[in-house]
Amino acid sequence: MEVLDVAIIGGGPAGLTAGIYASRSGLKILMFEKGISGGAANTAPWVENYPGFEAIEGMKLMDMIGAQARKYVEVKAGESIESLANDGNEFIIKTSKGEYRARAIIYATGSVHRRLGVPGEGSLLGRGVSYCATCDGFFFREKKVAIVGGGNNAATEAIYLKKLGIDVTIIHRRDALRAEESLQNTIASMGINVIYDSVVEEIFGEKKLEKLKLKNVKTSDISEIEFDGVFISIGDIPQIELAKELGVGINDDGYIDVDRTQRSSIPMVYAAGDVTGGFRQIITACSEGAIAANSAHEDLAKPYWI
Repeated sequence: MEVLDVAIIGGGPAGLTAGIYASRSGLKILMFEKGISGGAANTAPWVENYPGFEAIEGMKLMDMIGAQARKYVEVKAGESIESLANDGNEFIIKTSKGEYRARAIIYATGSVHRRLGVPGEGSLLGRGVSYCATCDGFFFREKKVAIVGGGNNAATEAIYLKKLGIDVTIIHRRDALRAEESLQNTIASMGINVIYDSVVEEIFGEKKLEKLKLKNVKTSDISEIEFDGVFISIGDIPQIELAKELGVGINDDGYIDVDRTQRSSIPMVYAAGDVTGGFRQIITACSEGAIAANSAHEDLAKPYWI
């Protein structure tokens, strides 16, 4: 069996960019993507913060990056990985269609947004429902939006949206925010409204979001409030099950722990993109993919005794 230099797991922005850089470094690689290339970026209605494009649909941007990557790397689309192991010399990758071996792994499987699971959430995605204030906040300037969540990320996104000139209301299921005190002080000083002890029961709208149905968890009272948009910020779920099989270090936030060179706690295992947490944007995923590929090339080029 021919041994790959690098197996790239995941075909989102990080994995595709890693493929371009690794291949151009002369490495023999394969990319495994259980779905379609592009990952979560495909769901972005519009991307306005990727340099070189004033505005572009997320799927179109990922189609362009994917087409470029396929000039360099073979993508095993629809081939899900069933197990990942290390025999001490090489990594053994068993998929739904075969078995492969590789000297290094770049792990770039991304994350999925944690959803509320309420009526209207899916049908109004991209039409008022969003999971990323940095991505979509610009579209809601001078409008009224809700932020669902109470942690640091929700607080940070509320502050970000307020600075864009948006009327922001935080909706939190508990009687106090979980965000750091400094963030809570900023929220208070900026006059950001907070609705406590409440959960979203339903999201209403025909062509776009029109209002939210809220339930007070203590009194069971129901209310309906008009909003132009809702940003759901209740966390992400990194897709790291296979990485855990290898025993890579996981940080306190549940993401793969890497250094500035994208090296994980296990030699020859690298991680890039949303699985590493941090500033989860398309451009940062691409940059981490490039760094991971360069680190893998450096390590593979070392004499065996180093």
